[in-house]
Amino acid sequence: MAVGKEIRTQISSIKNTQKITSAMEMVAASKMKKAQDRMLASRPYAEKILNVIGHLTHANSEFKHPYMTSSEEKKRVGIIVISSDRGLCGGLNTNLFRSLLKDIAALQSDKVEVELCTIGKKATSFFKNTGLKINSVLTDIGDKPQFDDLLGTIKVMLDRYDSGEIDQIMIAYNKFASAMTQVPTVKQIVPMEVTDETSKDHHWDYLYEPDAESALSALLVRYIEALVYQGIVENIACEQSSRMIAMHSATENAGDMIDELQLIYNKARQAAITQEISEIVAGAAAV
Repeated sequence: MAVGKEIRTQISSIKNTQKITSAMEMVAASKMKKAQDRMLASRPYAEKILNVIGHLTHANSEFKHPYMTSSEEKKRVGIIVISSDRGLCGGLNTNLFRSLLKDIAALQSDKVEVELCTIGKKATSFFKNTGLKINSVLTDIGDKPQFDDLLGTIKVMLDRYDSGEIDQIMIAYNKFASAMTQVPTVKQIVPMEVTDETSKDHHWDYLYEPDAESALSALLVRYIEALVYQGIVENIACEQSSRMIAMHSATENAGDMIDELQLIYNKARQAAITQEISEIVAGAAAV
């Protein structure tokens, strides 16, 4: 019964793994709820700033901020790539990178150079092998990212935009649609476009200190920071939901493997018992 012993050892090993994946699924489900709450809590801030920016630009239409003015020719684009620090979350990062590489290939075919800022270990390890220029790296942001931790990475990109070294800033992240659906998203954040819908169907002006241009400049930077923060918390929510699904699938697959091995073990055991009975009968007949 050497074969039977090996199968029993294998079943025991898979059961232990199943316990781990089941526990990870429950932890991910708990963290996903908290990540969703943070994601929903951050949205009103960005929406309100955008609303104020809409009123400011309407009241001061003669002032065009560089962050709202598109360059005539796009030569270089900066992309902030947001990924997870850890694995075991299905194809979440892979799907985002695949989608982003298509956009990068399209830009490069138009002779537009691309440079990156990466947030998360997975993006850093993936893109450092692509030959693309990486201006800054941010890792180990955890499940509760702090706003201040992101400022350095965002400032690197904004400084390069201010100096004219890049003509556009984009952000790539996974957008949380539902617990079962995560959408790879690549969108432009600078220069930004403010439509009439941004400030709804009414406009008003403010009292400024020191002046409207300074207020608008500060608000635009805050809004861009809020967009990046929103992308990070959405990506974390996607990471936890994807991990929950992946661990649930792993737990079910482990159950299927245990059932198959148990069937093989039972057949091997039955075959061994049958053989022993046959040998006993044959021995008795010989006597």
